[in-house]
Amino acid sequence: MEKQSRTRWIVGFAIIWVLGVLVYVSWEDLGENLVYYWTPSETLAKAARLKNKDATIRLGGVVGKDSVKWVAETRELTFGVADATEPDAKSVLVDSKGAPPQMFREGIGVVVEGRLGADNVFHSDRVMVNHDNQYHPPNADEAKSGYGSESMKK
Repeated sequence: MEKQSRTRWIVGFAIIWVLGVLVYVSWEDLGENLVYYWTPSETLAKAARLKNKDATIRLGGVVGKDSVKWVAETRELTFGVADATEPDAKSVLVDSKGAPPQMFREGIGVVVEGRLGADNVFHSDRVMVNHDNQYHPPNADEAKSGYGSESMKK
């Protein structure tokens, strides 16, 4: 009877130890690799906490009307990401290096990945557009604006 009791204690201790190690390893790895997905409102509400940390987040929303500024020579893109298309919707200014995706334009859903700077500007490493699988040729206004044209491919 004493041998069975000792064996149970050893097996129980081993199971608890293995579970503890698994929890520790998964917790440590998760903390460094989490990427949060927030709206502009959530990002602005948590701005004070984000400035002190080097946390990578994904900011999702709609590209604001009349907010896109593209400099082809330096490949600098700035635009606003808003909660909605309404003019009074909360918005975060985004700064990105490199050419935007081909389907990038005002009013389209966008997800940007990066960090919020001390200046409340979101510095993006990656710009992704949300779109459906329907093709629509650009209209005359889009052709004049230069988005997706030869000026962006330089």
